[in-house]
Amino acid sequence: MTAAALHPLAEAFAFVRAWVEGAQSTPEPARTSADVLAEIFGLDAFERNVVLLGAYAALEPEGSERIGQLHGDPMQNQPSFGLAAATLPGAHWSAFAPASPLRREGLIELDRQNALAGTSFSLAEPVLFFLLGEPVLTEELAAIARVPVAAANPAPARQRFATAIANRIAADRDEVLMLCGGDSVGKEQAAALACATTGRALFAINALTIPTATADIARFARSWRRDLQLLSGWLLVEASEVEDRRALLLFADLLRLPFLLSAPEAVHIGGRSALRLDMPRAEPAEHAPIWRAALGPLAARMNGSVERLSNFFNTPPETVATIASDLHSADTAYQAAKRRKKRKTAVAEPDFEALAWNACRQFARPRMDDLARRVASTSGWNDLVLPEPQKDVLRAIAAQVRQRARVYGQWGWEKRSGGRGLGVSALFAGPSGAGKTMAGEVLGAELGLDVYRVDLSSIVSKWLGDTEKNLRRVFDAAEEGSVILQFDEADAIFGKRSEVKDSHDRNANIEVSYLLQRFEEYRGLTILTTNLRGNIDQAFLRRIRFIVDFTFPALHERRAIWEKILPTDTPRDGLDFTRLAQLNLTGGAIRNVAMTAAFFAADADDAVGMGHVLSAARLEYEKTGRVITDAELSGWPR
Repeated sequence: MTAAALHPLAEAFAFVRAWVEGAQSTPEPARTSADVLAEIFGLDAFERNVVLLGAYAALEPEGSERIGQLHGDPMQNQPSFGLAAATLPGAHWSAFAPASPLRREGLIELDRQNALAGTSFSLAEPVLFFLLGEPVLTEELAAIARVPVAAANPAPARQRFATAIANRIAADRDEVLMLCGGDSVGKEQAAALACATTGRALFAINALTIPTATADIARFARSWRRDLQLLSGWLLVEASEVEDRRALLLFADLLRLPFLLSAPEAVHIGGRSALRLDMPRAEPAEHAPIWRAALGPLAARMNGSVERLSNFFNTPPETVATIASDLHSADTAYQAAKRRKKRKTAVAEPDFEALAWNACRQFARPRMDDLARRVASTSGWNDLVLPEPQKDVLRAIAAQVRQRARVYGQWGWEKRSGGRGLGVSALFAGPSGAGKTMAGEVLGAELGLDVYRVDLSSIVSKWLGDTEKNLRRVFDAAEEGSVILQFDEADAIFGKRSEVKDSHDRNANIEVSYLLQRFEEYRGLTILTTNLRGNIDQAFLRRIRFIVDFTFPALHERRAIWEKILPTDTPRDGLDFTRLAQLNLTGGAIRNVAMTAAFFAADADDAVGMGHVLSAARLEYEKTGRVITDAELSGWPR
């Protein structure tokens, strides 16, 4: 029978009145919302009648007064267990036991001041509203829950994810659906759309709102279990990386309903059956329409940069809208300034492409800044002193990153490769100070992308699975901003493998395989650096796309470094770059010597001269236990 065929609840009150007045035989009341409630929670006829009695007392004007008369005390106007057992047909005391549906599901609330028969009860407020046809969350839950609203025109990736979620909801299985990935807003939007599609209400809470005391968790779970069933709803719990899982695990166990769990990665959920659903990555072609819709007429004035933004940045629609709003504000200010100065001086039009590009980088930084150190990319090709073959490799790397969307997407190489090997990976090998870090900075400046240095030794963990989790966080955060990831000390994890002897060796191999997999999947540039290329396993080297060897700089290269290293504002006096190049130093060491010499000169209120450099060089040599040779000082002024 449909909800439209239900009779008004008030019609059943006539039967309740007859029961409490002592009628010996009455027909069964017509079907009302109380019968729907009984079907949801598995109540028998007597338990359904208890609900009707509670509703009679709460909603019928004469109800509470008549119950007070039956109790012989006008103040005792709530029904009691004893009154229900004595007056309602089919009575049985088990209906009031703690394990009964009435109490287990929180349908009734008790006044425990009296003995069992005298215990009075009332219907929980959400039950009353359900009986009236207006189901609501209880006040406690409504205070912490959000009601996500599905977007009118969701992004294609979110639409695909919503379809996957909706299919699982429609399957009606007792499982926890784990929504994994970093786009929490996107996952919530997809969940809202899935619930709207399947006719379910959706409520979202943060896992931090789950109480910590066991008894409180039990009450919290019971309230959600009751209200979700009354509302035909689903719950979305958003869990972060650092939360204590104990309360979440107990809540999941006690809820005993399917629900959605949003987390960056899968969470162990105890004995509950769980299914992982990964938020799909939006393709570059899907981003462009979002940008155009947000930019409106401004998109046509950005010289094709919409496609470039779409190809490089995995920017969420909400962020796109914010950036577009800022660009529109900049354009409004420009147009106003142009009108004011129409007959005087010209007003420069804002570089909307540069504004949008930098905004995308800035919005992606907060997540990465918590995981790695950002390196300022201020160096250019002219600052990098390397042999031309190595520079050619670096230029090839930049070209592949710059044109990846065209070649992989538009020219069909992604389909041909089956989606494998789309990342651009490089190994920079050479002694410390030979220019590996600067090369990464040059690529960042060339491509207009942020460079983040990741210390692999701080990511590798002795605990099983933690290394993968740490790496996943880094790569997932990097995807949004298309950042250049530079992993230092690659031999810490890519060292030559020995025979697998124990579980530690097996785990290490699993971690290396996962890292290589992410290198190949990451749609950006990853750089590995090592001081000793010979320590890297050849099997790993074969899976790296580019290898650049940074050798100790030759004499002419050292001279070029000395000529470039001093800022133009630094005063100098008699510096002989040919003699300076005789010092057997790497580029990094030359920088240290030049800076120390500048401090010596400044402290002496002097310009930087050969003597200051010599003093600084002796300090640099002492750091590594070396001594400057006579050959290195040949021809130096004495």
